[in-house]
Amino acid sequence: MRVLALDIGEVRVGVAVSDPAGRVASPVCVLPAQEVLAHAATFRRVLEDWEPELLVCGRPMTLAGEEGPQAARVREQAERVAAACGLPLEFEDERLSSAEAKRILREQGLSERAMRGKVDMVAASLFLQAWLDARHN
Repeated sequence: MRVLALDIGEVRVGVAVSDPAGRVASPVCVLPAQEVLAHAATFRRVLEDWEPELLVCGRPMTLAGEEGPQAARVREQAERVAAACGLPLEFEDERLSSAEAKRILREQGLSERAMRGKVDMVAASLFLQAWLDARHN
């Protein structure tokens, strides 16, 4: 089962996808948040290219494990996107995924400026991989 993950931010949405077997997550792209929320052609093209069966969105949590201040906004936006796509929706804790994504990109030698467009999709692939691993273990 192919799964599409969205790391919904205020400005950008990171997109990641699983392999058809649902075992390995890979970063795909970063899209402007407004295009994803409006179900614009660029986002519809991602859906057509990957044909996901399920949507997993990151849930912003505090370090204490409670829903963070952005959680209500993200949940409402994720539900709207899932409804527009006709896909079932699940959430995964995205705590520290952006910090981990930055660490990975820094190790690859990217500058802060070069990272800007990549952090969100790498973060999406990290929490998608955690979601996939939890299902297979």
